[in-house]
Amino acid sequence: MAKQRLLYVSPEITPYLPATGISKLGKSLPTAMHSKKYEVRTFMPDFGNVNERRNQLHEVIRLSGLNVSINDTDHPLIVKVASLQPSRIQVYFIDNDDYFQKLDSDVDAVGSNREDNDERIIFFSRTTAETARKLQWEPAVMQVSGWIGSLVPLYIKKLFSGEESFKTTKIVYSILDEAPIAPLNPEMLRKMEEDGINSSDLEDFRSLPVDVKMLHKIGMANADAVIFNNRTPDSELVEYAQSLNLPVLMLDPEEENADKYHEFYQSLLA
Repeated sequence: MAKQRLLYVSPEITPYLPATGISKLGKSLPTAMHSKKYEVRTFMPDFGNVNERRNQLHEVIRLSGLNVSINDTDHPLIVKVASLQPSRIQVYFIDNDDYFQKLDSDVDAVGSNREDNDERIIFFSRTTAETARKLQWEPAVMQVSGWIGSLVPLYIKKLFSGEESFKTTKIVYSILDEAPIAPLNPEMLRKMEEDGINSSDLEDFRSLPVDVKMLHKIGMANADAVIFNNRTPDSELVEYAQSLNLPVLMLDPEEENADKYHEFYQSLLA
């Protein structure tokens, strides 16, 4: 029997970024699922703090080269890959010089204080969906975690709904304990429409403040299940997930949750 495939989209993975609760989860969860005989791959942004030489990243030419136009400016995609040791899980890095280079003004490894976070989210989410499509790997479950990839479920469900690569994929949206990000540009929804998202697919979110909560709601609305992996889940977001009648898993990030993830995935695939 073929191994079931899991594709993770993570904001941070150690050792590529400094060890934090989120980056350690970005490594430990795929590694744990690999040990349970899943076939696993992961995606993350190629933030400027990633040491490409030490971690042996190399460009994947066949996956690079896409230009994404955001706010009338073209931004080229560069895809790199490395092997996560000791499991040798493939990690795909989404890169672009405009959005992921290290800046002196960054307050953390992911640049959560940047004014262009709206465009960084659009670029990463769109190009992650595009790259996963090009891989033709057909994951059984795709788990998307964190604000940087919050639009991945939207792009897959609305732009690539007919793609064989995602025909049977269950999308799980996971909310983490992340640092607050800078206020998002109020023109973000307009930029998403210019990137190909239909106006009707954003109608339910136009009355909301353009903030992280809105991003999480867009992520959940286009997912098949939701995981709250944070110490104090936002009651509004929990109620929203419940209003969508989605399977919900509540986790304590301080605990070892590998078996709970495995059981949750299997319940979705049953």
